[in-house]
Amino acid sequence: MAYASHLINHSKKLRNVVSSLMRHDHASLARWLSNDSHLSADAWKVMEKRRYSSTANHAVTSFGASRKDVSRMIMKVGNPISGPLLSKDFSCSQVYWKRGFSSDSGLPPYQEIGMPSLSPTMTEGNIARWLKKEGDKISPGEVLCEVETDKATVEMECMEEGYLAKILKGDGSKEIKLGEVIAITVEDGEDIAKFKDYSPSTSGSGDTSAKEASSHAPPEKEEVEKPASPPEPKVSKPSAAPNGDRIFSSPLARKLAEDHNVPLSSIKGTGPDGHIVKADIEYYLASRGEEVPATKPVTKDTPVPTLDYVDIPHSQIRKVTASNLLFSKQTIPHYYLTVDTCVDKLMSLRSQLNLLQEASGGKRISLNDLVIKAAALALRKVPQCNSSWTDNYIRQYNNVNINVAVQTDNGLYVPVIKDADKKGLSKISDDVKNLAQKAKENRLKPEDYEGGTFTVSNLGGPFGIRQFCAIINPPQSGILAVGSAEKRVIPGSGHDDFKFASFMSVTLSCDHRVIDGAIGAEWLKAFKGYIENPESMLL
Repeated sequence: MAYASHLINHSKKLRNVVSSLMRHDHASLARWLSNDSHLSADAWKVMEKRRYSSTANHAVTSFGASRKDVSRMIMKVGNPISGPLLSKDFSCSQVYWKRGFSSDSGLPPYQEIGMPSLSPTMTEGNIARWLKKEGDKISPGEVLCEVETDKATVEMECMEEGYLAKILKGDGSKEIKLGEVIAITVEDGEDIAKFKDYSPSTSGSGDTSAKEASSHAPPEKEEVEKPASPPEPKVSKPSAAPNGDRIFSSPLARKLAEDHNVPLSSIKGTGPDGHIVKADIEYYLASRGEEVPATKPVTKDTPVPTLDYVDIPHSQIRKVTASNLLFSKQTIPHYYLTVDTCVDKLMSLRSQLNLLQEASGGKRISLNDLVIKAAALALRKVPQCNSSWTDNYIRQYNNVNINVAVQTDNGLYVPVIKDADKKGLSKISDDVKNLAQKAKENRLKPEDYEGGTFTVSNLGGPFGIRQFCAIINPPQSGILAVGSAEKRVIPGSGHDDFKFASFMSVTLSCDHRVIDGAIGAEWLKAFKGYIENPESMLL
């Protein structure tokens, strides 16, 4: 009890936590700390119950102690912790902090900072760079480091005041698992030097349970392989063929018999109708102790050319994109609908709007901005396409948020234009340009790419692709693939009357579980109407 009191009095923050716990369960905590050697079964049950009772708020405060010796107690505070931490950059993060005490090593109170969960799909992360150095003083809200997640680079802020004593994962560290210790902080700057050679402990509840499970597992029986006895060769005794009887054999068997000077009359065939086959010759040779050489194709002695290549490591965004697209193609029943839309009026309207934009000092409006606006209005008109599939129901969204595919050196990003159906063309143009620039600089935050309900992918304008089929971006149920606009000759009103017009091919990829063929065709009809009559988008 005296040692536990010493530990509690050593840290102000720990005293606050213990006092809070004692208000909830004073009797059980006192009974737990008063035992010098062994903890009772009831105390362990109370501790385990408290450990898993706070999952609703994603904040768990757990106390664990060795059954053998209380002097080796390690107290874990706030593992994991979420809430106001990093609320400026992301709202669903989990940062792993563990406060430890060790009388054996003589280390002062410290905190282990684990790799946080900065996105819903994140399983591991990379350290882009540390903004604080070892020995620096840190305060709540200051940025410790930049973490590269599976989708973007996000700033990680500290939540308590102290000093950064040890950085365990330096700049450029790759594939760090969630919860893996990346740094150590202390409350007193004089304790920094004591963690110069510190290495995180690998023993934990997970490891302990694994060891216990392995210790109780029955030992594997060693299987002793008995030497297999060689099969008895299937050899027939040589016997002369009757006079006038013809010996039947396969061409391969005859060739093998000639190469090894084997008389066919001494072989009894086991093939159909007593034919001698290759296996009969091989058995005969094996009985005489001869090996049948493997036939090698006759090739010329030509040097094999060596390939010159470079292995490019996967970026986090490529990993998650590959995983999502593989899941989409394997589990979503795609079907495709393609229409050609005349864009003469749309391009004429774009020219008029850009004249107004240049006069007012605004940015030019692209053809893709008009496509995004038309797609958003078509989703508002046909809301069945603005939906997602779940096992129990179809979720139809009231917001129209359009993801726009952006290609970068790191991979494919899909930033989202929120409420695109309610925004003007100038605002859509500004949002697309700003988000595309942030994607290329790897500065997208989760709110910049999460929450989309439909995706537009344009390979026509930038690359001149006439028509293609895109893969649905789960959990969405539709994606529009936009091709390039090209001039075509179309017949006029007279017999020899022809004229030119610009047409753009678009292909809608649909999830057949959500969007039936008639619904997809209805959406494309509405989209084509907005493209060919762009004035209707202003109504």
